Amino acid sequence: MKKRHWQITLLLLSVCICFFAYHPNLYAATVSNQTNSFLPGLHLSLGTSNSRQSVDSTVQIVLLLTVLSVAPAILLLMTSFTRMIVVLSFVRSALALQQSPPNQVLIGLALFLTFFVMEPTFQQANQHALQPFLAGKLSESAALRQAEIPFKQFMAKQTRPDDLQLFLQFRHMQTPKNVNQIPMSALVPAYTISELKTAFQIGFMIYLPFLVIDLVVSTTLMSMGMMMLPPVIISLPFKILLFVMVDGWHLVVQSLLSGYS
Repeated sequence: MKKRHWQITLLLLSVCICFFAYHPNLYAATVSNQTNSFLPGLHLSLGTSNSRQSVDSTVQIVLLLTVLSVAPAILLLMTSFTRMIVVLSFVRSALALQQSPPNQVLIGLALFLTFFVMEPTFQQANQHALQPFLAGKLSESAALRQAEIPFKQFMAKQTRPDDLQLFLQFRHMQTPKNVNQIPMSALVPAYTISELKTAFQIGFMIYLPFLVIDLVVSTTLMSMGMMMLPPVIISLPFKILLFVMVDGWHLVVQSLLSGYS
């Protein structure tokens, strides 16, 4: 009975194969209908254009995509985000906490603090560059030059003269008399290393009280002969208690914001 069942199955498969072999158009139509019913189509075309407006629109789209790709670097290096995230990371490390607060919380807090600090700069760039450009009063290059001015003023205020002079010397340039004459290629890295130095100075001051707690706890455990007990287990609650009692997050954020006032 089983052998007869397999014979019938093979017979039916042979009939189907022969049917579609002698009727290829029917098989193609069936596949085409299924493709049109279930798979969407995507059509791309490349060609020439005699219209200058279409070419300009294409170039603008390419430039916009390029700017969006480097937007994270602009956010990191031309705003206060670098100092914010480094100091917040120092706070978590000083407390000896590995994943609390998580990275998402620290980055989100650093972003909102950055937007708060940079809001006057963003408003000036929007008022003097973006809005006139959208209204057709400024060209792309003129709008870009106008947008650089508030950012240059902000970064030059936070940049140490020695750091700026370092990059100007390698370019064989004299110190400009006007902030607006400083090239962005020299101002951005100078501002970045100045921000890193300031962030590490703040982080050192944050570490000091917690370092004292670690020393006191480790000395006490050694005097009691409890050398096998990790000091971090005992010092961690005292660190958290001290940080909460002095309202540590308020003090940290206050010191960050006061540096840009």
